[in-house]
Amino acid sequence: MSKPVRRRLYALALRTFRVLPAPVRRGLVRAGTPSFTVGAVAVLRHDGEVLFLRQPHRPGWSLPGGLLDRGEASGEAVVREVWEETGVRIEVGLPSTCLVNEQVRRVDVIYLIDLAERPTVTPGGEAQGFSWLRLDELDVTDDSTEEIVGTIR
Repeated sequence: MSKPVRRRLYALALRTFRVLPAPVRRGLVRAGTPSFTVGAVAVLRHDGEVLFLRQPHRPGWSLPGGLLDRGEASGEAVVREVWEETGVRIEVGLPSTCLVNEQVRRVDVIYLIDLAERPTVTPGGEAQGFSWLRLDELDVTDDSTEEIVGTIR
């Protein structure tokens, strides 16, 4: 097929797509694109140390956070996850950064939160333990935590 014919077919497809009802357009986009999981992660910092958790489904240390529920904003998700896993109430503004790992189709929305006082941490939910560590003291982590730590360093 020649280049001009392909261009005309593409333009026709776009015009047709534009007049479809919004739910049909969204369905077609979702069917034709890869899906990603989206998580929100908190990096809680106090006095040069970061709060890390022990969780049974992850090797080594991890950061508080988890997957967004359907329709949930990342800020709401990170506040909820930190509360569930640590018993700590936080307030967040805009995310500090996002990491996209296309190999495993994961997006992590990262919130850096500097705490004026060290909070009392009560592990809950999936968290079984915690420690405040300097980044250079961190030893074993899972791949996603290692990516996040590399980014915040």
